[in-house]
Formats: sequence, C-alpha cells, structure tokens
Amino acid sequence: MILEAIFMSILGISIGSFLNVLIYRIPKGESIVLPASHCPKCQVELKFYHNIPIISWLILKGKCSFCNSNISIQYPIIELITGIIFLVFYFKFGISSELFLVASLFSTLLALSIIDLKYKAVPDSLNLFALTLAIIYPLNIHEILYNFENALIFAGAFSLLRFYVSYFVGKESMGEGDIMIAGTIGAVLGIYLGTFAIFLSAVLTIPAILIFKEKEMPFIPFLALALWIIFVFESTSIQILNDVLQ
Repeated sequence: MILEAIFMSILGISIGSFLNVLIYRIPKGESIVLPASHCPKCQVELKFYHNIPIISWLILKGKCSFCNSNISIQYPIIELITGIIFLVFYFKFGISSELFLVASLFSTLLALSIIDLKYKAVPDSLNLFALTLAIIYPLNIHEILYNFENALIFAGAFSLLRFYVSYFVGKESMGEGDIMIAGTIGAVLGIYLGTFAIFLSAVLTIPAILIFKEKEMPFIPFLALALWIIFVFESTSIQILNDVLQ
C-alpha cells in the first residue's frame, strides 16, 4: 500500500508537470508537443535533468541554468498539488478506473483555474474535457445518463442566472466557461450537493474580492475549489446540509 501510494504521488506530480505545459502553451495557441521544453526567456531547449518535477526547480533554485532568469514557483506548486490530488483519490478509491477519471478531472480543473486566474478566460478544449470526464464517471451507463441529465440542468440554470445577473448589474457577468464548470459540478455531485457547491463557491469568492479588491474576480477557481471540498468531504457535507435543512 505504501509503495502504491508513493507511485500514485509520483504519477500525479509527473502529470502536474504536463499541466504546466498546458497552462503555459494553450492560452498562447501553441502546440503542447512541439517544440520541446525550453526556457521562455532565452528559448534554449532544456536538458532532461532540467525537467525533473519539483526536484529540478529546487536544485536550480528557481533559476534557468542557461540565462539565470527566474522560473516561476507556479511550476513546483502545480506539480505538488497534482501529486496530492492523485494521492487523496488513491486513498478514496484505491487503484481503479474511478481513481484515474476523478484525479484527471480535478487535475484539469486545476489547470483551468490557473489559466482563469492569469487570463480571465479558459480554453473550451480543457473545459469540455473536464465536463466529459464528469459525465462518464464512473463508467456505468445508468450513471452516465444521470450525470448527463444533471449537467444539463446545472448548465441551463447557470445560463439563466447569468442572464438575470447581467441584466440587473448592467454588464456581462460570468462567462461561458463558468457555465460548463457548473455543468461539471452538476454531473459529479447531483442536484442536492451540487447546489451546495455553487453556494459555497460564492461564499469563498467574497473574502477574495475583499482582500484583492478585484471587481471582476475569476470564478472558476472558486467553483473548482467548492467542488473539491464537497466531493472529498461528501459525508460531512451531507450532514451539514441535513442539519441546516431540518
């Protein structure tokens, strides 16, 4: 079990390294395959030992070995978080199809969150991939149809909410990407817990707006975080809801 846990952590960290590629290249419209990994400042192609997740960043002290320019701490942080994602779901599901589907889903949501924070826009390709993973989990035809139905309900409800809010505030509120994430939440959590996750995401956004004084705060990171919290602590969330509604 310990070896399996270590393996899943390493796998997650490695996938986190790939997420960094997606985060950097997709918004720029670049290929995620070619060219090979290179320093974004001096453009020199990196050696394989420069690309060891987390370890290379620590050894290089966050600097490019060629031009000595700073390497963002985002890289090891994303790798570490992805490793944690895979480890958490290993303990939840064991080695199974559910583990890989759900870990891939939340890894994709992590990439979408960072892209939304940096660009205030997200690529449809990753968003649709996350929504597809949410719908097909856990590879049962009856569950897939149920998840698809809930995804439609939440996406439709969020679309209406978007129109209402935009009308009353006098400007465009929430983006199309938020609607797809809402569909993802509905597919994964269902109506009951999904509604709780939407409410929680709004609550999580409030302190961020107050702290950073950002009127147009990206919403996807908070939707994704709320989904993570409710999904990982599902039984606790159900208990809280039941206590509140009684």
